[in-house]
Amino acid sequence: MRFKTLPIFLAFLLMGVADAMGPLSSAVSSNPLMAALMPFFVFIAFALFSVPAGVLAARIGKKNLLLLGLALCTAAVAVPAFLNPPFPLLLASIFLLGVGTTFLQVAGNPIMRDVSAEGDYSRNLALAQGIKGVGSTASAFLVTAITGLAFFAAMGWRGAFPVFFALMALALLLVMTLKVEETRTEVPPSVGSSLALLKEPVFALAVLGIFLYVGAEVCMAAFLKPALDGLGLNPKAAALFGPSLFFGTLTVGRLVAGSVQVSARTFFRLSAGLGLAGLALVMTGAKPLVLTGVVLGGFGFANIWPMLFSITVEERPGRASELSGLMCMAISGGALVPLAMARLGGGRPLAFAVPALCFGYLLLLSLKGARKAEA
Repeated sequence: MRFKTLPIFLAFLLMGVADAMGPLSSAVSSNPLMAALMPFFVFIAFALFSVPAGVLAARIGKKNLLLLGLALCTAAVAVPAFLNPPFPLLLASIFLLGVGTTFLQVAGNPIMRDVSAEGDYSRNLALAQGIKGVGSTASAFLVTAITGLAFFAAMGWRGAFPVFFALMALALLLVMTLKVEETRTEVPPSVGSSLALLKEPVFALAVLGIFLYVGAEVCMAAFLKPALDGLGLNPKAAALFGPSLFFGTLTVGRLVAGSVQVSARTFFRLSAGLGLAGLALVMTGAKPLVLTGVVLGGFGFANIWPMLFSITVEERPGRASELSGLMCMAISGGALVPLAMARLGGGRPLAFAVPALCFGYLLLLSLKGARKAEA
């Protein structure tokens, strides 16, 4: 690992702070609607700002967009770190955190290529996504664990934010000192030229793949616990052997992928096949097979994003920022695909056909890439 990748890895770790808004929401408000607004304001930022962020990165540089994202995130977490904000101001700061995190994601994925040694991009991106997963878990844990310390406990739900602020400020300083030779496009892009990339099948298929992958992941997060409840597990065990086991396995899978040298296309095929196999086991509704499927699914889901992202960017490195914007926009699949699963009954075994169909598409896409590589 080269030293210049370390500030980028720290930025990926801090992308996980936005994921803590979900667990934090119930501590801020007992009103379900008001609580739901917190993660919603983070999520909607990706839909609104991903493509413009890709254009901005191509125009001002990925490092500058990364700095802007860190500055916005630092300002956002400073509000609850130093003030006890009224709820509208809190929502505004969370939306700002969402915009900043969108910029980090859009800039961070392609800039990893610029700071990675030859042949290390896919591996480093997988490791970075694993570190992001660690950041998500650690941030959510910190929200509750920090209340055990007297000084922070007095701040209530705001206790974790001074820590978030210090880490954001540190990452901002480290990225400022980073020297990056960026791959740039000769012609300044626009939103229209970015969207025009979708006319090329290789990019349209990849963006659809990200859309379906994120949707399938959110399906697992939302419906694994109800599925295990339906198999007779008590609520604590259902949470432990459902989403906790799934995302723990997913994080381990990403960290393992970041430490081995394997072709991105090969890893993509293996991941898609393993994910589909895991979902097939979950669909059986038999408790031992379902639990095995959760583990296999976690490993299969782990590296779809970094492998598909890196494969797509390598098709057109000069358009990396715009492609990143398009693929981050596809995170909106996390809002739409679970609705289809909910219509089929959510945690019922048959309903897992929805994420299984998503992975069926991803497997076909990976095999299409394999035929291209062999041609």
